[in-house]
Amino acid sequence: MSISLRSHAGPLSSRADDRTSYIDVDIEEEHGMSRFFRNHRGKLAITALVALALATGVGLGPHLGFTASARTPLWSERTVDVAAAPAVGPNWVELVSKLKPAVVNVSTKRMEARPHMRSPFGSGDPFDQFFREFGDQPRRSVRSMGSGFVINANGHILTNNHVVDGTTEIMVKLSDGRELSAKVVGRDPKTDLALLKVDATGLPTIALGDSSELKVGEPVMAIGNPFGLEQTVTTGIVSATGRVIGQGPYDDFVQTDASINPGNSGGPLINARGQAIGINAAIFSQTGGSVGIGFAIPSNLAKTVVTQLADTGHVSRGWLGVSIQSLTPELAKGFGLTETMGALVGSVTDDSPAMKAGIKAGDIITEFDGHKLARSEALPRLVAETPAGREVPVTVLRDGKTVKLTAKVAKLDEPDQKVASDASEKGKLGVAVEPVTPAVARELGLKETRGVVVRRVEDGGRAANAGIRSGDVILEVDRQPVKDVAALKRIVDKHPNGTPLLLLLQREDGTMYVAV
Repeated sequence: MSISLRSHAGPLSSRADDRTSYIDVDIEEEHGMSRFFRNHRGKLAITALVALALATGVGLGPHLGFTASARTPLWSERTVDVAAAPAVGPNWVELVSKLKPAVVNVSTKRMEARPHMRSPFGSGDPFDQFFREFGDQPRRSVRSMGSGFVINANGHILTNNHVVDGTTEIMVKLSDGRELSAKVVGRDPKTDLALLKVDATGLPTIALGDSSELKVGEPVMAIGNPFGLEQTVTTGIVSATGRVIGQGPYDDFVQTDASINPGNSGGPLINARGQAIGINAAIFSQTGGSVGIGFAIPSNLAKTVVTQLADTGHVSRGWLGVSIQSLTPELAKGFGLTETMGALVGSVTDDSPAMKAGIKAGDIITEFDGHKLARSEALPRLVAETPAGREVPVTVLRDGKTVKLTAKVAKLDEPDQKVASDASEKGKLGVAVEPVTPAVARELGLKETRGVVVRRVEDGGRAANAGIRSGDVILEVDRQPVKDVAALKRIVDKHPNGTPLLLLLQREDGTMYVAV
């Protein structure tokens, strides 16, 4: 089966209009799965919100639970001492009593535009464009729920990026009943992870285990808030490791048959030693509910991501500059090989580390930095985990011969995304924007790559009050062209306080001026 998920940023869409509700409530709704999951017979459903994107590279910092700014551990790897169970198997009862207090309910609020008004005379009517541009209904507040768990006593909480993406408010409910406002320390859409912080100390925690030690068949336990049912516990086994399900470039999921449902997203998958070895993220389902096929992000990946999020608020990744593909039996035969191990290089980017190292299209990368590649999917993760500037050995097969090369890994340039938040006296717009790259232009059906596209509009901000929407492209500000995010910020920052900004927007097939 081939699973393909549409998105502007990757296989899973994070746009609010792709989120659909599984609970028919007025404005209270579970962050649901995209329309793809609901309308197809074999469905991969994300369990609270949706997110993730594709790039070539996860560079992820040190493999220790310490941040660069503070030498205190960000997480621990301790095991939980429990008495021997009366029967064979883990003592889940005691583990639950010790670990459940560290699992939290993550409640979010986001603003969602109501469906656009349409002309009563049909889409071909000349007034239809008027209704689309000026007939918007008021935006509504939508609340959603997910899960998370505390990883240190100082209030750091690990959850999924899709639980908090696009939200205007995040509240965390602790096991003792307290509800605290949480701030986003950092989030990483490519791995669907986010790190939150609440103003509290002495909280119960769950340690992060070593997911590389997982064995298929070993028992695991999931704790979360499915459908808003707080601190629900389910058990099962590890069904598989290293699953690639088409969610992103770093797919390496732990599969489990422990019941995971909408609302479980961000909750821990726990081993018999009381350690979180995964962060529940997605399910495969025909109905939207659990059918015994759930997926969790491995804890070792989470460790490398949250370390950087705690330090800098974002993740830096290594870049090699190759386009790769799997070596199928047919391709292997064509290359005169009997095995399908390695990553086949389809193309090499000009002036990239790969080109400088001598890697060529048609090479089969069999080893990177001492790691043998059993399959092509392993290469993006290995490259991404490599710090920029480091030289690594690369082994390739070329015309049946083994060639040893050395590549100096560069830093992956991530799309710039900045938020001019808060309708303050400094003239900020209250929007999240990103450049109109060729990929974004294709997604939006644009003919040019001018300007910056609005990805999120902050409720109550100047942009929202002026009617600016997600998907609008800002072409000019104060009659000055906006080439990129930096240009937008520079023009806005220089604008005099107390006077309106004049924006030229592209919306669908037309342009319009807006005073903000």
